[in-house]
Amino acid sequence: MAKKNLSTKIDNDLQKEIKKLAIDLERPFNALLEEAIQDILKKYKKSKK
Repeated sequence: MAKKNLSTKIDNDLQKEIKKLAIDLERPFNALLEEAIQDILKKYKKSKK
């Protein structure tokens, strides 16, 4: 899958929590962000039905 750069700002505490979770799960930070985006897209697609 092709990747695109995305620049954004998030809350400091939220960033720290995601970074810690990535370390705990031994997964890349970016992978967790992509998973979260996929989850929210699914959530809102379901609510449109």
